[in-house]
Formats: sequence, C-alpha cells, structure tokens
Amino acid sequence: MPQTIADLMAETLHAAGVRRIYGVAGDSLNGFTDSLRRQKTIDWMHMRHEEAAAFAAGAEAHLTGQLAVCAGSCGPGNLHLINGLFDCQRSRVPVLAIAAHIPSAEIGSSYFQETHPDKLFAECAHYVELVSNPDHMARILEKAIRVAVAERGVAVVVIPGDIALKTTEMKVAPWLVPALPVVQPGNAELEKLAALLNDAQRVTMLCGAGCAGQHDAIIELARLLNAPIVHPLRGKEHVEYDNPFDVGMTGFIGFPSGYKAMMNCDTLLMLGTDFPYRQFYPENAKVAQVDLRAESLGNRCRIDLGIIGDVGATVAALLPKLKAKSDRAHLDDSLDDYRRARADLDKLAEARPGSGKIHPQYVSRLVSELAADDAIFTCDVGTPTVWAARYLKMNGKRRLIGSFNHGSMANALLQAIGAQSTYPGRQVISMSGDGGFSMMMGDFISLSQLGLPVKVIVLNNGTLGFVELEMKASGFVDTAVDLKNPDFAAMAQAMGIHGTRVEDPQALEGALREAFAHDGPALVDVVSARQELVMPPTTTVGEAYHFSLFTLKAVLDGRASEIIDLALTNVHR
Repeated sequence: MPQTIADLMAETLHAAGVRRIYGVAGDSLNGFTDSLRRQKTIDWMHMRHEEAAAFAAGAEAHLTGQLAVCAGSCGPGNLHLINGLFDCQRSRVPVLAIAAHIPSAEIGSSYFQETHPDKLFAECAHYVELVSNPDHMARILEKAIRVAVAERGVAVVVIPGDIALKTTEMKVAPWLVPALPVVQPGNAELEKLAALLNDAQRVTMLCGAGCAGQHDAIIELARLLNAPIVHPLRGKEHVEYDNPFDVGMTGFIGFPSGYKAMMNCDTLLMLGTDFPYRQFYPENAKVAQVDLRAESLGNRCRIDLGIIGDVGATVAALLPKLKAKSDRAHLDDSLDDYRRARADLDKLAEARPGSGKIHPQYVSRLVSELAADDAIFTCDVGTPTVWAARYLKMNGKRRLIGSFNHGSMANALLQAIGAQSTYPGRQVISMSGDGGFSMMMGDFISLSQLGLPVKVIVLNNGTLGFVELEMKASGFVDTAVDLKNPDFAAMAQAMGIHGTRVEDPQALEGALREAFAHDGPALVDVVSARQELVMPPTTTVGEAYHFSLFTLKAVLDGRASEIIDLALTNVHR
C-alpha cells in the first residue's frame, strides 16, 4: 500500500535510532507531525520556540553522541532554528533539522512566509538540500543522516509541505547510520612526535573535548612525561576528575596555574583541542597538535608538528615510543601553583557569617556539593559559565553542557530540556543567568507541559553581568545592561512549578536541598551580588589602566556609590 513521503521520513528516522523530535507544529509540518502521531514510534517534543528545539536537540546529541532531530515550519518557523543550529555545528554534535517549506509550486514567487532555507542554513550546516520531488526525498534524507553523523555536525533537509503529502512506493534503506572510524597516524608521524617529546625538558599537555573517553590514556601519557595537564572549558568534563596532573583551566576565565603551566613549558602537546585565544599560547615553546580535523591543525598558533588522528588511538600508539622522564620540577611547580590558585578560589566560595550578600561562587559550590553523582549541568553564557567552570566538580559520571564555542545567551534552560528528555531518570540542573533565562523564558513552561523535572537555578543579579564587566575592563561606563526582573519564584508558582526566592545566604542551602528533592520541575531565584569581579588568570597593564579609567568615569558620572559597592563586594567579603 502506498504511503506518504512524510510516513517514509518518520520510518527512516526511527530506523536511524531517533526517538524524539523537538519542534513547534505548523501547517507545512502537518503531514510529518501527523505521521509521527499515527506511527507512535517517535515522540514529538512540543516546544514553545524553535530556537529552544535546536538547543534541546544539540544537548541530546552532546550527551549521547547519536543523531538528534529538530523541526520547524516554513519561513519564520525554521528561521528560528538557526541560532541553535549554529551552536550544534560549532560544538560538533550530530543534529538533523527538518525545515518545512512553502508549497513547491510557489517557490520563487515571493509567496507568504517565503524564505530560501537552502541558502540560509548553508553557513551553519555541512549539508543542506531542498526536496524538489517525491522521488528525491529518500536519498536526500539518507545522505543528511550520514553527513550529520560522520561529520559530527548539522544537516538540514528542506521539504515543501505538499511534497511531504505525496505518495511513494519507496522503502526504508537497510543501512543508514555509519560507524565512526578510528583514525591512527602513520608510524613516521608517530616517530616525529615521539622524538619531539623525548627531547623536551618541560612538557605541558593541553587536553580538550577531543579527549572524551580517553581519560586513562592521557593520565598515563602525563605520568610518562611528568607533564601538567591544562584544559580549556570543553575539556573540563573529560579530563579534570581523578587527575593527579591537573593544574586547572586556561583562558579568560581560567586559573593562573593553567596559564603559567602553558607559558613555562618548552614543549606544548595539544590533544583534541582548538582552544581559540592566541594570547594564552606560549611564544617560545615547541608545539605539537593532535586532532581528528586537519583544519584545526595550526589554526590558533604556530605549530612544529601536526598529527591527524583520534586522541585515543594516537596516544596508544605513541606510548611505547616514549622515554619516561624523571625530572618532576616543571610538574611540581605547576601543581604548587594550582594548589594556591585553587585555595584562593575556594576562599571566595565560603559563606561568611553575618554577610547579607549571596556570592555566586558560593551558589555554584553548594550546587556542586548537593547535586547527584551523575548530575547533568547546563550553564548559561556569561558569569554562570565562569562559576560553573571554577566550582562544579566533575567525577567521570557528571556532564557539563554550555554554548562554549558559539557563546549564545539563553542556552542553559533549553539544553536542560534536551538533557532531561534524553535521561528522564537523571538529575538535570540548569545554571541560568537572569538575562539568559528571561530571554527564552517561554520554554520554562515546557518543563511542566513535558513533565521534565529540571532544576533551574537563576542567578539574579539584575544585570547582563559579563557584558558589564567587559565594559568596565575596557574603560567604558556600563550602560544598557540593567535588568528589571520579576520575582521569578512567584512566576514559577503561577505556572504550577515549585519556586523559591532566596535573598539570605543562610537560607540558600535549605532552598537548594528542597528544590533538588522536589518530584518535578523546580526553580530557585537566587538574588545575588551584582558587583562580582571575574579576574582573568593574568592582568595586563592595559587592562588595569582601562579599569581605572572606568572608575574615574563612573565617579564623574555621579556613580561613586557603585564604586564603593564594588570594593565592598570584592574585598570585604
């Protein structure tokens, strides 16, 4: 019996392992969503905004490594997917987007809601194709699945609503999803890398997201080389835990110890990272880089040797070729620096008796201590990312997701939806900023509608905090960053969601325990200190000058009281 193209699409996605699709229904999607309703093999995750759908799908793909799917109707519907899809593409997670289109006969006529998705999505996808007739669809969808998985990124299928309703005799292909290969460099390249490392005196390893699943291998390599391990933010969940060679993170929100370990080495070994900030790379060290993508090699700094390969396979083949190093001076110096840096950061996360302010460091420390051993954390871009990076402790079972490459606001709640949908039995905690949370607040009600027990911690400091800090650091008087927020807890309660507002630091732990124990979604509105400085691991004379310039401008602008509050918040804690 002939079936519709929409039916074939649904059957194909189910055969490819897809179990849920995130989206917002619309007329051009009606044939597809009706097929999902009838077949009952894939859940339609009814979102309030398509951008949320794309971020949710990206979180699922991040956690599972498997294909995740989102969908949007024609014109404005699928346009809303773009920001989330950019995040998926830059995070290298396999996501397929179904972009429904206007009636095929109307394409090119300036029809109602007409856009050209095949052009619009080109920059944020490895593959975008328009289905122009029924016989075209099967090959396009199958190729899109293969490309998304194999290239670890986004593929987009654009299909007019009328094409989805056409009938077809085609069947689901017997093979759809490729297995990822293991790429190991040739022996000649391994010999070059071994020679470079054997000749080195002070090796530092920079280990990123490409080290996922290779924790034991990189620890063994560090032990052989007596090398401190530094990580960028995306490497945190994979390399930080149970690591006697860990010396912290580098970058603008990193630790002084991570920065020093990079700057004081004579050889830097980069494993699975495309860490972007050039000013944090050593200028006089030799650099070797191992990455699966050729385009990442030498992308950020001058390198002496580039190796294409999987981190695990490369390290396994490299270890027998290395000579064990006996000198621990560089490692011990780096570990001492890390202990001091860690102690200084931990002091900032203490609850001071009699303090009337809730400091965000203390919030993140408590969340980490009270969260489940296998909790999944999401964090908004801005200061929530800083505190998550510095105070959430990973253990090999916990996961951490953010918009770490694309840097989009409002990601945390949306990614938490995808995480909780994928793992309904695990604790999912969204570390949200007030700016990010309120930007995409509509999908907060999706937690209730979808029955997702996400715990949302809103850091309510009344400002776009990181933007304000950037302005001050550049010598500008902060402007257009104030946020006039509602009582988020009262809003949650009006939606039938457990909500608690905390203004007293002594009440914070109890509120978090109550929210985490609640059987359902919960929100904790934490009214926190606004004037909290986020210091980079090293401060230049220019940065100090610009910050001084800000204080002078603020005083001249009649805002001397804010300068006093800034000092009191960060000195008299």
